[in-house]
Amino acid sequence: MLNRRESEVMGVVYSLCNEKGICLISPAELLSLLPKRKYTEEQIENILSELALDDYFELLSSERKGEKMYVISLHTNGYAYKRCSLQMKRDMTLKLCYAVASAVVAFLVGWLLKRIF
Repeated sequence: MLNRRESEVMGVVYSLCNEKGICLISPAELLSLLPKRKYTEEQIENILSELALDDYFELLSSERKGEKMYVISLHTNGYAYKRCSLQMKRDMTLKLCYAVASAVVAFLVGWLLKRIF
């Protein structure tokens, strides 16, 4: 399960690599596509390397005209990211609904027992 920062970075990488499964991006471009949180290039590099270790994609660093570039090619886990994130949201929603329903039932049973006794 990915944490919030990893999920945000993986969402951007997935949207960039969605059609061809591979993309070329600089750290500055990646930072501009991320939400307005404060990320540094070192944090981005650490998150990308952690995602690569988890086999979401293959990460290669290269230089283009003196600027650092990342070559990212999605693996099976990377292609399944969107489906897994939707499934996780559904599971969380279902658990929340169960918690609310059980709280309502507990309240009603307590209220009913007070009325009876």
